[in-house]
Amino acid sequence: MKGCILRKFSFLDKDGETMMPKVEELKKAVDVAAGRERADLLIKNINLINVFSNEIIKSNVVIAGRLVAGFGDDYKDAKEIIDGTGKYLAPGLIDGHLHIESSLATPRSYAEVVLPKGITGVVCDPHEIGNVSGVAGINWLIEASQGLELDVWVTVPSSVPATDLETSGAKLGLEEIEELLAHERVVGVAELMSFPDIIAGEQENLAKAALAYKYHKTAEGHAPSVRGLDLQAYLASGISSDHESTTYEEGLEKLRSGVYLMIREGSVTRDLDALMDLIKIEYADRIGFVTDDRLPNDLIKEGGVDCLLRRALAAGKDPAYAIRCASYNTALHYKLDRRGAIASGYFADFIIIDDLENLLISAVYKEGKIVAQNAQLSKDLARPKANPAAVLNTVKLPKLSLESFKMTVENLNAKVRCVKASPNQVLTEEIHISPKLKDNEVLVDLENDILKLVCIERHGKNGNIGLGLINGIGLKEGAIASTVGHDHHNLMAIGTNDEDLLLAANRLEQIQGGFVIVNKGQVLAELQLEIAGLVSDRPLTELQDKLDILEEHAAKLGNKITSVFMTLSFLGLEVIPELRVTDFGLVDVVKAELVSLEVN
Repeated sequence: MKGCILRKFSFLDKDGETMMPKVEELKKAVDVAAGRERADLLIKNINLINVFSNEIIKSNVVIAGRLVAGFGDDYKDAKEIIDGTGKYLAPGLIDGHLHIESSLATPRSYAEVVLPKGITGVVCDPHEIGNVSGVAGINWLIEASQGLELDVWVTVPSSVPATDLETSGAKLGLEEIEELLAHERVVGVAELMSFPDIIAGEQENLAKAALAYKYHKTAEGHAPSVRGLDLQAYLASGISSDHESTTYEEGLEKLRSGVYLMIREGSVTRDLDALMDLIKIEYADRIGFVTDDRLPNDLIKEGGVDCLLRRALAAGKDPAYAIRCASYNTALHYKLDRRGAIASGYFADFIIIDDLENLLISAVYKEGKIVAQNAQLSKDLARPKANPAAVLNTVKLPKLSLESFKMTVENLNAKVRCVKASPNQVLTEEIHISPKLKDNEVLVDLENDILKLVCIERHGKNGNIGLGLINGIGLKEGAIASTVGHDHHNLMAIGTNDEDLLLAANRLEQIQGGFVIVNKGQVLAELQLEIAGLVSDRPLTELQDKLDILEEHAAKLGNKITSVFMTLSFLGLEVIPELRVTDFGLVDVVKAELVSLEVN
């Protein structure tokens, strides 16, 4: 397959054993359930959150090895007994769509933070590392998430590259996608991002959706602001979900159209409040909670998918149904057998909640074993044996000079296109402005918050440089730059002057990726992301500290956008309206075509 050997992975636990129950495990669970054998664990007098009937019932629950054996008042004894009086028992939480790479950490470091928060499983789209390092990068992430106490299921990236209007580090075609779909830990084809191509009936993208059904797995969606006939056409492809709704009306239309609606609360994409009124029992299994892209500081301070659950509970949503949206509905959608509920024969992944109103979790169990207590891991997680060789030394810039950032116009009276950033959303606007000029050169206009937006191809392929203008950031001096640039992950930068732009770009090549902020010829702060220019093997708390320092420096330079580096990373994503900059230049997302700086 194009010179790359795709390694096979069986569905294994940390000891190399198959994750599905063996006959002897089932026999033990049956015997415990029938009262013929003593349970390993009894949790008595607990308020059981039943996600099937959407109710809370007082009961006893017995565990046999990795499985829940049963629940009911007849169970009285076990090798270990926990008195759950006044407490609540809920299934472990499952995040239905995320990119672990957006946490800037390896899967192990990610698991260290989210497991104590009650998250026992995630569905990961390794789209980011796939765009940098292709199949080898996806193999690395699968290996790096193998054997953790956190279940990491994978959807195969479908958009590498996202469109033909960018340069990515790799390409995944139908052959590569099909081979990956055969893995037992793969549960679907990830978000089909080029929605204009799907709507237009472009056959290669339709074939990706068809492959998912060939393997009895899901085809996931990505349909920002897609409504009406376009939405119907998009769904006619067989795509089953969407996580891009930003308004109540959009979410309701998608629900009515049969979409599995993923309600998202990321670091920049904060859609929960707008969609909160859709969280109601009438929608049964059609609602799920996801985080998509969350930075270290938000994961540590707010949490992962537990953040959405906590907010839903605070808003007065039915507790049993809210928990179902954060667990069982996701398991149903992805056909994750024996997951997402507390019932006979299900894996014993559960959380004990002391205070349901505030979601105060006192214990987290994974397959019948305690893994976290009082917000702390009970033991160190295993370190997976993942070889990073294929995902190192990936930042290869063209030779840059001050001329690389020069923009000119032919018509001195013409208006030019400018990207307008939106707070708390990844949507942008296209605005037309009268630029500040020196002769025919377009200059930064600090008074009107018009800065330079740059995308530099960093995979060593063609040396493309795309240039544009950005409004809404607020920088008054200096420059910021990042090798996290969705989804091509070329180098993205915003600057108030060309000298600092040049320094920022060159510094990122020196440290082989990450975030950097510079001013007046000095590097003020940086965060090295040496693995594919996307993640680091350091603890999440250390990454948070460095990111906080970067944000503080950005604020001193005038930044007014929350999570400015996350915002920067999305300014090159040419599958979310309206105007973006890739290494090819300015992209009109709605028309799916390149446009000039000057407005004709």
